[in-house]
Amino acid sequence: MALKENCILNQTEINNKIRRIAFQIYECNIDEQEVVIAGIYSNGYLFAQKIKSVLLKISNINPLLCKVEINKNKPTNPITTSISPNDYQGKSLVLVDDVLNSGTTLIYGVKHFLDVPLKQFKTAVLVNRNHKKYPVKADFKGISLSTSLNEHVNVIFNEKNSKVVLG
Repeated sequence: MALKENCILNQTEINNKIRRIAFQIYECNIDEQEVVIAGIYSNGYLFAQKIKSVLLKISNINPLLCKVEINKNKPTNPITTSISPNDYQGKSLVLVDDVLNSGTTLIYGVKHFLDVPLKQFKTAVLVNRNHKKYPVKADFKGISLSTSLNEHVNVIFNEKNSKVVLG
C-alpha cells in the first residue's frame, strides 16, 4: 500500500527556516570576516546556497560556498570539495545537508573536515529526523520530526514551489 504524500513545510515556511538558520549562523560568527558554508551535494548544497544568500543580506560576513561531494551509498569513498583545505583552514565552517536521517552522510562529512584545523565547526539541516545510527547532531535545524522508519522525508527545492514532504 502506497503512503500518501504529506506536506510538512511549504515554500514560505522553508524560507522562514532558512532565514532563522542564517541568523543563528551569524550570531555564532558575529566577529568573523568569513564563514565557510559547506553544502553536501545535491540538496544540501542547494540549501547552503540559500543560506549564503540570506547571510549576504543580513550581515557583513563573507560566506564562502563549498560543494561537498559524498557518495551516499558508499560514504567511505573519497570525499571531494570545491575548495581546497587551505581555503577553509583556521576558519569557521558550517556543514549543511537537507535531511539528517541516520547521520551517515553527515558523520562522514564531519570526518573529512576534521583533517584540517578549523576555528569552529557547526552543522545545519533543514529537517532533523530522530533515527540516528551515529552520534552526530545538528547545531542548527529547521524542524525536528519523529517519524517511523517506513516514512521518507523528501526535500524538493525549486524556484516557485519548494516543499518538504513526508511519504
